[in-house]
Amino acid sequence: EALQYLNSFVNYEKEKDYPYRKSFKLEKMEGFLKLLKNPQESLSCLHIAGSKGKGSTCAFIAYILREAGFKIGLYTSPHLVDFRERIRILSKQQKPETSNQSAPAKRSGPGKPEGRERRTEFEGMISKKEIVNLIERLKPFIEKYNRTSQYGSLTFFEVYTTLAFIYFKEKKVDFAVLETGLGGRLDATNVVNALVSVLTPISYEHMQKLGETLKAIAAQKAGIIKVHSSQFTVHSPVVITAPQEEEAIKVIRKKCKKVGAKLSEIGKDIRYRKTKNGFSVKGIYGRYADLRIRLIGSHQLINAVVAISAVRALQSYSIKVGIDSIRRGLYNTVWPGRCEVLSRNPLVVLDGAQNLASAGALKEAVKENFNYGRLILVLGISNDKDRAGICGQLDELADEIILTKADSPRAVEPGCLAKYFKDKKTHIAGTVKEALGLAVKKANARDLVLVTGSLFVAGEARKLFIL
Repeated sequence: EALQYLNSFVNYEKEKDYPYRKSFKLEKMEGFLKLLKNPQESLSCLHIAGSKGKGSTCAFIAYILREAGFKIGLYTSPHLVDFRERIRILSKQQKPETSNQSAPAKRSGPGKPEGRERRTEFEGMISKKEIVNLIERLKPFIEKYNRTSQYGSLTFFEVYTTLAFIYFKEKKVDFAVLETGLGGRLDATNVVNALVSVLTPISYEHMQKLGETLKAIAAQKAGIIKVHSSQFTVHSPVVITAPQEEEAIKVIRKKCKKVGAKLSEIGKDIRYRKTKNGFSVKGIYGRYADLRIRLIGSHQLINAVVAISAVRALQSYSIKVGIDSIRRGLYNTVWPGRCEVLSRNPLVVLDGAQNLASAGALKEAVKENFNYGRLILVLGISNDKDRAGICGQLDELADEIILTKADSPRAVEPGCLAKYFKDKKTHIAGTVKEALGLAVKKANARDLVLVTGSLFVAGEARKLFIL
């Protein structure tokens, strides 16, 4: 009943279209949190915004801080399979949940692939019992606020973000690592006073909502950079940014100057290079060598460097994290749904790439890290994404394409994508399950099945393999 109540709220992640600036008002979130005595004010936060790599960067930061002995609250969105993935606690004292995955040799999933990978699930997820308890306690406050709010009723994301704040406060986390949902300036997470604000690569996305230019999109993302009044009042805000396009970095620099923030730029103030066995980093926070990650793709290297820089920026608050913790944290980081191998026979790879930049990064990661005969692409895209751009990046990889859609109102009808693959053999499948079954059936021992296009498609595909 409590979970049904949570799902009764408007969820813009599932809405086909909505007026962004009219739908989101930070005053609504601020008013509700005030009613709850501002649980977020007790949290020491690292706040992450950007167009790609946000979740991976959050994961790297959280795992590094966990290895340093801290208790971490990790809040990310959207989820792949279970909405509890969004709220997690990572600590060295906590034992990972037992995986529900079967042995690799078990036949299961669409087409009954053999040799399934043993995947690490989302460690430290909030339990159903804890969520039910939080919702039941919060419900009277929600009902009271919704009756009187001049800004309208709370949304699913606003309620769930509030649950995370309360949960992290009650669990007494040392740090909360928070990923923005959409944009930054008007995002429900942007009520915190972050110790470190982090910007991952910014690119064209959600243009109907965030703006038609990179400058406008960057302005929304850079909205997380602000003057704050916390227990660390003697310090200026600290900002870390990944390499950005010139149009975006100008916006970030201007915002940092306006609020007096200390900005560190990857590629300028902090440099990195690949080595034979990993990579090294050199910059204002020191020099680190012999670093390795297990996440696949050169783009994950950038995410890792951003994470290292964010953690080391905590020195501004006299918080030190040693190199051994950084090494272990980077190597131990897992982030499902990003170039994740679901099966070896046939080889099935899953990735949640859902914009032009992410699709480009995925293309390079596949070319660099996998050997295969043919590539069978299973693709489904949401209607607010750059269809032509995503398809253009992936067309180069694919030998055969199966177009499908997730069970979501936002999904593009698969037939609408066929025009972007004029010279390739394409098939239409009404569901992700049907598409995967067809792909596995068509694949031989040397082929690669790549499932991508949206996190909704990725989530449905992953569920078929892990359950």
